[in-house]
Amino acid sequence: MEQFTQLVDQVSGFIWNNILLFLLVGTGILFTLRTRFVQVREFGNGLRHLFGSFSLKGEDAGKEGMSSFQALATAVAAQVGTGNIAGCATALYSGGPGAIFWMWLSAFFGMSTNYGEAVLAQKYKTVTPNGEVTGGPVYYIKARFQGPFGKFLAGFFSLAIIFALGFTGNMVQSNSIGLAFETAFHINPLYVGLVIAAISAFTFLGGVKRIASLTEKLVPVMAIFYILFGLIALVINRSAVIPAFQSIFVGAFNPQAVVGGAAGIGVRHAMRFGVARGLFSNEAGMGSTPHAHALAKVAKPQDQGLMAIMGVFIDTFVVLTMTALVILTSGQLQPGVEGSPQGTALAQAAFSQAFGSFGNIFVAICLLFFAYSTIVGWYFFGEINVKALFGAKATKVYALIVVLFIILGSFLKVQLVWNLSDLFNALMVFPNLIALLALSGVVAKAARDTGKHNAKTEKTLK
Repeated sequence: MEQFTQLVDQVSGFIWNNILLFLLVGTGILFTLRTRFVQVREFGNGLRHLFGSFSLKGEDAGKEGMSSFQALATAVAAQVGTGNIAGCATALYSGGPGAIFWMWLSAFFGMSTNYGEAVLAQKYKTVTPNGEVTGGPVYYIKARFQGPFGKFLAGFFSLAIIFALGFTGNMVQSNSIGLAFETAFHINPLYVGLVIAAISAFTFLGGVKRIASLTEKLVPVMAIFYILFGLIALVINRSAVIPAFQSIFVGAFNPQAVVGGAAGIGVRHAMRFGVARGLFSNEAGMGSTPHAHALAKVAKPQDQGLMAIMGVFIDTFVVLTMTALVILTSGQLQPGVEGSPQGTALAQAAFSQAFGSFGNIFVAICLLFFAYSTIVGWYFFGEINVKALFGAKATKVYALIVVLFIILGSFLKVQLVWNLSDLFNALMVFPNLIALLALSGVVAKAARDTGKHNAKTEKTLK
């Protein structure tokens, strides 16, 4: 079993570090150029869409549909997870402060990729015979590649995302909650897993409407809660804020000037871990968030594309950056030093430096919200693909399996599951990127039309 775990880790690591990082960033650069920097040109309009549609009650979007804000909240619920705490801390430990710069850079290009995914999800969404709105990569893959190849590519994507997010991914999320609560409250992780599984099952059985209602309330509250305490920690450590930013920029191009030569961290390390963890956190190009954006009730696909840009911005430039700054200003980071805190333990040590023993509790509570929201989002994305492959009747079996995985994940040592999750995540990216690249012209046209529409609107207002 140990050899199999190592094999999966090696295969997954090779795919991510040598193939996917370049493909994902390359796709982001291509979409940025083809959309004429839509994430810059339309950023202000994206903010207006975000705050203009903000609501905790959600408008009626039709049968099994969502409001634009509910769709964004569901997407962000999946994006903002353990990667924003444990993933960020791991990147800092393995790649040094400079890893954050490369996270920002990959997220900047990823905003255009996410824009494209949302636009295509809206354009090719469909209504089932019973009136349910549905969509996602499966549908725009089939639209672009008709015939046997399209069916194979779509089926491959569906199976990969069901295993990567619905099963192994959610197992990892519950494991993070269980470990954090064991550290903070000394509670048996199994008991935590049983509670999370019960709450999750209740949410799953409520369908899209219950999921949308939950995420539109949970996401704003958890984000504000985390940012507020993060800002307090930065005020406490205010003298270290400017040096923290300096270490990010210096560490991106000269890591040894920040961490020293003994850590063995070079520019390649900083870039690799920064880009990998950044993409893993915001999921741009991975094909997960389009499932939520497809269900939004909007006037035109570009409107939800702008909301998707905001999703990456919130995940990486707000939440993940807050974690990075708190860690860097705490003095708890010892990059590459064996035995020093890393992952969730590093984040808990950083917040404990500012808040004392409450730091462990705070991180545990945040992980509960972050990981649980991801469980809900990932379950939902998997469910759409279960319906596409096996029909609506199979969703009850799928829900039961997910609940069991949540319980198992809470108390097991899941290194193999982490590795399998990474591998299936990698596999689901390929068919999505193939479709994105093949449909880049459609996205480019939509981006041009967005600019023309907004220009006409502003002229009319004047």
